[in-house]
Amino acid sequence: MVFDLVHAGADLTGWPYVRRRSALETLFEDHGLAAPLTLCPSTTDPAVAQQWLTWTTAGLEGLCFKRLDEPYRPAARSWRKCKVRVTTEAVIGAVTGSLAAPRTVLLGRYDTAGRLRYAGRSTTLSQAAGHALPDRLSQPTGTHPWAGRTLTAVWGAQRTLGVHLVQPDVVLEVAVDVARDASGRWRHPARPHRIRTDIDVAQVPPFGADGIRCA
Repeated sequence: MVFDLVHAGADLTGWPYVRRRSALETLFEDHGLAAPLTLCPSTTDPAVAQQWLTWTTAGLEGLCFKRLDEPYRPAARSWRKCKVRVTTEAVIGAVTGSLAAPRTVLLGRYDTAGRLRYAGRSTTLSQAAGHALPDRLSQPTGTHPWAGRTLTAVWGAQRTLGVHLVQPDVVLEVAVDVARDASGRWRHPARPHRIRTDIDVAQVPPFGADGIRCA
């Protein structure tokens, strides 16, 4: 958007996307621009786009689809997005609300050193999940791995959460976007699916690991 407004002292927002993209590529080529500046890859080949969805280890969150003939339209939701999302498991380490009526859960995974790392927060629990969890949650026995820690709501947030620590022995299946912050936590809230009573905490994937499918 900044490029569209300042390139060559003109407003390019009325140009079709294919022309604006060409002007941006020419700018990079003419000035030999390199890191930390990066020109996002672009393609009209569906097979190439599908291959890019496997680049999650390089930090790719998903793809954005734009019409080649469309001008930039501020405040209009005309682009389409395909985010890479996985269905996986995590350990419930704490809740917001209360143990009797949890509102969201804070999820963790063990790292290779055996430490329970904070992996991210869930979206608001459904009514069914909110009713099912209290029977399985319990107060921590001994010192909780997160005792004394300050936990934030989401990636980049400054507001800390008021949480109730729980015994980390309940496994929850969740759907998550693969995007992570610098600490390795999921940047966006996880979507709870179901309690996994069929697997043990030790069977939860380690911190930072995921399998991939597009959802």
